[in-house]
Amino acid sequence: MIKKIETLKKITDVGVVAVVRAENDDMAEKISKACLEGGISAIEVTFTVPNADKVISSLKEKFDEEELVVGAGTVLDSETARIAILAGAAYIVSPGFDLETAKLCNRYQIPYMAGCMTITEVIKAMEAGVDVVKLFPGSAYGPSIVKDIKAPLPQAPIMPTGGVSLENVHEWINNGCIAVGVGGKLIEGAKTGNYELVTETAKAFVEKVKAVRAAK
Repeated sequence: MIKKIETLKKITDVGVVAVVRAENDDMAEKISKACLEGGISAIEVTFTVPNADKVISSLKEKFDEEELVVGAGTVLDSETARIAILAGAAYIVSPGFDLETAKLCNRYQIPYMAGCMTITEVIKAMEAGVDVVKLFPGSAYGPSIVKDIKAPLPQAPIMPTGGVSLENVHEWINNGCIAVGVGGKLIEGAKTGNYELVTETAKAFVEKVKAVRAAK
């Protein structure tokens, strides 16, 4: 299978991407391990994390890419995207859409998930070859917006980030999202060193996604 397609399949099969904001690579590793134990195999290391490229490299060394798909988040430009790719990032996530980043990711066949808020942004992003439309911030709209977007754009692959919780994840998936991105609501336990809570929360998210898909 083409690696880019394989990466996207791994992410959509689980349906949950863990957005990791950690203070160092040790914390990132513990969060990643906890998420893996909970069934989430896609980790997005944000570039708000100090030395994020080194954290990505460290995770790539410590986890087999077959078990953990490591991506880079909060990527604002193509320069940062290239740094992330060289560090080993399997996919790139942005809070907004950047054409040069889209071109670079297409050049290297790395999946690009670009943040969009309007129909016009979604169309422009898809025209540029964006693989997944990151609806961001999801909290600005709520799950109901997905049906409104997919009415004129049923082909749009949507993944919300921000505003996704255990209480509403079923709505996001049921309304047509291919996956969800979850940060604080998932890794909150890591702040106090309670990584067991991260695992429990990860399991709960994965189980809810499975249940909704099975009911369709």
